[in-house]
Amino acid sequence: MSSRIFQSVIVQMKEATDRCIGIVDYDGFVVACSELAMIGSRIEDVQLLAGESQDRLFTSETRTYKLLGSVNNQYDYAVFVDGRDEFARCICVLASVAFDEAKTSYEEKHNIATFVKNIISDNILPGDVYVRAKELHFITDIPRAVFLVRQTDKPNVAAVEVVQNLFPDKQRDFVLNINETDIVVIKEMGGSFDAKDLDEIARGIEKQLENELGVKCCIGIGTPAGHLRELADRYKEAQTAIEVGKVFDVEKNIINYENLGIGRIIYQLPVTLCEMFLSEVFKKNPIDSLDQETLITISKFFENNLNVSETSRKLFVHRNTLVYRLEKIKKLTGLDLREFDDAIVFKVALMVKKYLNSQGVKY
Repeated sequence: MSSRIFQSVIVQMKEATDRCIGIVDYDGFVVACSELAMIGSRIEDVQLLAGESQDRLFTSETRTYKLLGSVNNQYDYAVFVDGRDEFARCICVLASVAFDEAKTSYEEKHNIATFVKNIISDNILPGDVYVRAKELHFITDIPRAVFLVRQTDKPNVAAVEVVQNLFPDKQRDFVLNINETDIVVIKEMGGSFDAKDLDEIARGIEKQLENELGVKCCIGIGTPAGHLRELADRYKEAQTAIEVGKVFDVEKNIINYENLGIGRIIYQLPVTLCEMFLSEVFKKNPIDSLDQETLITISKFFENNLNVSETSRKLFVHRNTLVYRLEKIKKLTGLDLREFDDAIVFKVALMVKKYLNSQGVKY
C-alpha cells in the first residue's frame, strides 16, 4: 500500500496535536510520520514489543503503539505516538481508526475483485465504471460469462475456496462470495464459445463441489456479457434462471437463461392475470378435474411431440387406448391435444398452473 495515503492522514492530524505521530511496517521501518526526517528509519524494538504484548495497544520507554490488521501476533502496520501518558494513548487509538479506514478505502479502491462485485451489485454508477476500469487497467470489452452457484442443501463455507481453485487466474476470472449460499463466478471467455462451453464450465463446478465437499448446488448461467457495464444485467439473468428453473425445470441443476423459453415470460406475469387465463382456458372443467393417469398421458404426449404412435409405445398402451384418452381430455376441457393450437394453449396452461403453485396460489 502506498505510504502517501498514511502520510495524507498524518498531515491532517498534525493540526490537532504537536505530538509526533507515525506508522511503521512489520519490519519496523517508518513509512509515514509527522516528522519527515524519521521516514525510512527503523525502530528496533517494535517487533519485540509487539510479540511480547498480549494487547494491540502497548508502550515502549518513549512511545505508545497500536497494531493495525493484527491477527494473533501478526500485523501489517503499527501506529506510534510520542509519549506514554493517557493523552498519547487516546491519540494513538484515534489515529489507528483513521489509518484503518484509509487502508480499507485504498484496498477497496485498488482491488479489481471488489470493483467487479460492486458492478454486479449495482453499487457503482455507470459513468464511474469507465473511470475505475481505466484506473485499474482493466479491459472492459472482453466477453465474460456469469455463473451463479447456489448451494441447495447445507451451505459450506469452504465452497468458495473450492471454486476459486478451479479459476486460479485472479486477474481474468473472479469468484465472489455473495452470501452464505451464493457464489458468483465471472469467467473471461477467449475466442469463440457457445452454450455447450458454458454448460461444461458449470458442470465442472458442480462436480468439484460434489466430489470435494459433498455439496449439492444449482447453477444459473446468464447470457455472455460483451462489456463490463453488462455484468449487472447478466447476474440478474443468472438469478432469474435459478428462480424460473425451480418452477419449470426442477429436475435440472444447471439452467441457462437463454433456454428458459416461455417459462421466463410466465414468471414475470402478475398472479391475477394467470388466474384469469386459466379460468378462460378451462371453462368447462377446472384443470384439477383431470386424474393422475390423464396428466401422465398428457405429459408423455407433449414429450413425444404430439405423436400418437410413439406416445402409445412409450406408455405401453394400445394406440386406440391413447386415442380414447385424448377424446376424454377433449370432452372434459374442450381442447383437442392433437391440434397444434390447442396443444400450445394446454401446454402454457400447465406451466401457468405450476407457476401459481410455486407462488402458493391454489387453482
